Amino acid sequence: MSTLQILGATLLTPEAVLPDHSLLIENGRIASISSTPLESDAPTLNARGFTVIPGLIDIHTHGGNGADVMDATPEAIYTIARFLARHGVTSYLPTTITASPEATRKAIANLRGLPQPEDGAQHLGVHLEGPYLCHEQRGAQPEAHLRNPDPAEYTDWFEDDLVRLITLAPELEGAEELIRQAIAHGVEIALGHTAADEATARNAINLGVRQATHIFSGMPAFHHRLLNVLAVALTDDRLYAQAIVDGIHIHPDVVRMLTRVKTPRRLILISDSIRAAGLGDGEYDLGGETVRVQNGITRRAYDGGLAGSTLTLDAALRNVMKFSNLSLAEALPMATSVPAEAMGWSGRKGVIRMGADADLVFLDDQFNVCLTMVNGRVVYQTQEF
Repeated sequence: MSTLQILGATLLTPEAVLPDHSLLIENGRIASISSTPLESDAPTLNARGFTVIPGLIDIHTHGGNGADVMDATPEAIYTIARFLARHGVTSYLPTTITASPEATRKAIANLRGLPQPEDGAQHLGVHLEGPYLCHEQRGAQPEAHLRNPDPAEYTDWFEDDLVRLITLAPELEGAEELIRQAIAHGVEIALGHTAADEATARNAINLGVRQATHIFSGMPAFHHRLLNVLAVALTDDRLYAQAIVDGIHIHPDVVRMLTRVKTPRRLILISDSIRAAGLGDGEYDLGGETVRVQNGITRRAYDGGLAGSTLTLDAALRNVMKFSNLSLAEALPMATSVPAEAMGWSGRKGVIRMGADADLVFLDDQFNVCLTMVNGRVVYQTQEF
C-alpha cells in the first residue's frame, strides 16, 4: 500500500479553513485529516506555511503550451495535462471546437482508452463545444461546420462514458431530442453560442440542462425589458454559469456583479484556453483559422473578435478574488467543488475530505501554485517540501 503524509498545512476543504492540519494519503485517496501530528512511518511533505486546497477543475479548455485537443494525438493530450498541472489543475475536460464529423470523431477516439499521464492533470471525459451551435453567436467557431443536431452523428457519442458535456444552442432543429437523449445517458448539457429566446432557454432547463457556457460570450446582449437566454442564465438558479474571468471577456465590475447575482455557488471558473496559452504573442491556429495573440489577448485574424483565451485557472482564481473582493475561501468553490457538483463528481473531486481523491495543490501566500498532486502523486513542484 502506498502512503504519504502532509504535515502542518492550512487546509481549505473548501467548506472550512483548518489551520495546522495534517493529511494521510493511502492508495491515492485521503485516509485521514488530523489537527495533531500523524503517527506514521510514511514519507512526509512539510506543508507548514502553505495553504493546501483541492485540485482545480477546468471543464472547458481547448489546449495550451502549443497543443490542442483537436490535434487528436496522445502527445497533445499529455502536453496539455502537464501544462494544466503547472497551474494547479488536477482534473479537466478536454474541449473540442466545431469541426467536421470526422475530425470530431477523431478527437473523441483519441481519448478513448488513453492512459492517464504520470506527470499531469487527469482527463475525465470530453466536452464537445459544438458543432450544434448558432450561426449568429458562433464567435470563433468555424462557420463551415456548424450544423443541426443529427442522431446519426450524436448517437455514437453515447456509446461509452467518454462524452461528459455538450455545449448546444437549444433553438436549433432537433436540439430538444438531443437534450433528452443526453440527459438519459447521464451527459450534461450547457447552453452556449446561442440566440435562444426566454421560452426556448427555459424549456431546455426544464428538460434537464444545468449549465451555461462562458456566460455573456456567445450570447445576445442583456436587455432590461426583452428577456433572452442571457437573462435566463443570470436569474435561473437551476443553471451553473461558466465564466472566463480574465478581465477581457467580462469587465471586472461585471464579474463582481456576476458573483452577486449568481453567487459563487452557481459560478464555474473556466479557462477556455487555446494552444497559445503559456506561450508568447504571435499567430496560432484555432479550428483551422488564424488567431493573433497580443499582450495575452487572443483575437481572430479576420475580424478582431475574441477567440478563446490564454487564461489559466489559477490566474482566474486570483482574478475573481481581486475583481469581486473575495477571500480565497469564498472564491475557491468556483474552481473546485462547484464544477465537481455540476459534473456529478461531488465527494470524489474538488474537496478535501476522507475518501476523496488526493488531488491537492500547495499555494504560497501570494496564491501561486508550488506543488500539484494527482491521486496522491506529485506531478509538479517548484521546490522541495
